[in-house]
Amino acid sequence: MSTDVAAALRSRGLHVTAQRIAVFSAVNDEPHATADDVLNAVRASLGTISRQSVYDSLTTLEQAGLVRRINPTGDAARYETRVGDNHHHLICRECGQLVDVDCAVGETPCLTAADDHGFHIDEAEVAYWGYCPSCTSATTEQTPQPTSRT
Repeated sequence: MSTDVAAALRSRGLHVTAQRIAVFSAVNDEPHATADDVLNAVRASLGTISRQSVYDSLTTLEQAGLVRRINPTGDAARYETRVGDNHHHLICRECGQLVDVDCAVGETPCLTAADDHGFHIDEAEVAYWGYCPSCTSATTEQTPQPTSRT
């Protein structure tokens, strides 16, 4: 995989470094990772790396279009290597689980704004908020069910 990552870095005009390969690999191995998740994974594979080096690498990879940054409201930024498509995310309000969901298959209605104000729209960020199946089950189990009176 590091050969593929190195080729991807070179194709974007970036210098190939062990840090960039490790950061990209960490994001690829754990989609929707936070910067802290990436830091821990990179330290496990490389040993010593500064938090700032991880942030710098994430920014460089994002600017090169190799990594996508997701900013869920009220949560830490997340990173993924699934780029170049217009997918969206489901986010659990309880546990923070984040899951990819494709835009409508065969069409991109999310790219048709009621008024585009002259913009050429090429991407939309949609976040669907709710409760994952595990948290829904836990909430249902904890909530007393109404009893019928007859």
